[in-house]
Amino acid sequence: MHAIVGLGNPGREYSKTRHNIGFMILDKIAEDKQCTFKPGKGPYYYSETSHTGFPLILIKPTTYMNRSGIAVRNALKFFEFNYNNLLILYDDFHLDFGVLRFRAKGSDGGHNGLKSIIYELERQDFHRLRFGIGDPSSDTVDHVLSEFSKTEEKELDFLINKSIEGIGIYLKFGIDVAMNRFNRNFLN
Repeated sequence: MHAIVGLGNPGREYSKTRHNIGFMILDKIAEDKQCTFKPGKGPYYYSETSHTGFPLILIKPTTYMNRSGIAVRNALKFFEFNYNNLLILYDDFHLDFGVLRFRAKGSDGGHNGLKSIIYELERQDFHRLRFGIGDPSSDTVDHVLSEFSKTEEKELDFLINKSIEGIGIYLKFGIDVAMNRFNRNFLN
């Protein structure tokens, strides 16, 4: 079984912000699979489903972004997952909008949610899918907590579906194949 954690902030005021792309991707998977999220045994919601024949637990932390690691640690302890079966979905302002990038491991890259996960798990060797949200023109916090522009909104469903397609390849063939096929800008 695999665990896919989408990062975001709880609450309606954040639901359509760039920082919540991890939640948006999981919500689309849940909608497609007609499954719902329920409270977990800790600060997270989860849903059980499958994708491309692989059983999945979808996890949405109910902590705010900067404390995501607490929820991930609790969920992994409860579901007894192997770190090799963990994929974290999150926004990355270092990547242009339209860029998807799988990674096998690495630093937090300045992302506070990832920083919290690395701190709580005491490791960096877990898989991630970075979703490019574009470089902020001014304040980083304002940028990640802003909604996508009207132009970006027109491409958002396409990019979320590409992310889900990439997750399917990741589950079937592993991180290396997912990186080879999906680490690119899908809008160029």
